[in-house]
Amino acid sequence: MLMIERIADLRRQVSLWRQAGERIALVPTMGNLHAGHLQLVDAARGPADRVVVSIFVNPMQFSDAGGGDFEHYPRTFESDRKKLVENGVDLLFFPAQEEMYPAGFKDVTQVQVPGISDILCGEFRPRHFVGVATVVAKFFNMVQPDVAVFGEKDYQQLLVIRRFTGELCFPVEIIGVATVREADGLAMSSRNQYLSVEERRRAAALYRVLQAASERLASGETDIAAIESAAIACLKDAGFRPEYFTVRRAYDLQPAAMDDAELVILAAAWLGEARLIDNLPLRRQCTVPV
Repeated sequence: MLMIERIADLRRQVSLWRQAGERIALVPTMGNLHAGHLQLVDAARGPADRVVVSIFVNPMQFSDAGGGDFEHYPRTFESDRKKLVENGVDLLFFPAQEEMYPAGFKDVTQVQVPGISDILCGEFRPRHFVGVATVVAKFFNMVQPDVAVFGEKDYQQLLVIRRFTGELCFPVEIIGVATVREADGLAMSSRNQYLSVEERRRAAALYRVLQAASERLASGETDIAAIESAAIACLKDAGFRPEYFTVRRAYDLQPAAMDDAELVILAAAWLGEARLIDNLPLRRQCTVPV
């Protein structure tokens, strides 16, 4: 596996692959890799000849960059490197912050996706998706991949990336990969390690509450507000501090209506020091009264 820190070296290597007619896939990560990340690598290998993985803890997407959450985000580079070698990655790009943001990241050109970036997680994490969209756009320019692979666990993030990729005319196919779960249903996440033993035992309740809401919607219930309220109450009873639990249209995350068939149920809630997010997509049969 090639290991590259500098943008110029990355571009030279990618150019050689392109001259050889090879297709390139990109998997952007912030490191601290788990089985969910490696599933993205597996998905990238199918449509491409070369797989590039980036590891960069992006300060622009942290509201407290330079402090708390950013500083304590787990960095496990050597373990990550070994996993990527074992999984056949062709190139690991791990730039320093100064390489990505030579003029700093406070007053630089930014990518903002209106309408979808300031709701749900965007409401509770202001400018988070500006940071995500900006750094992913930079990676697209650096790597110029044919495909890029992202997890569906971060559903809102996936929609933000799909939107700006299309609207800014990046010639990149965006592939979403289904959420990878632990045996009890908890979505795999780097933040799960913030859970205590007891909190980890209770954490799977988030997935169960999503499943219960999905079953109610699939059975034909139409009172979405009641379903959302019941879910919030269940999460609180399980010891969570919910930020939101909501049923939305799958394609734009606007509130769902009776005649919407393609839905996604999304939740974000704190359990101890860990902020957990999860979602379940749902396709339902809709009968609209005449």
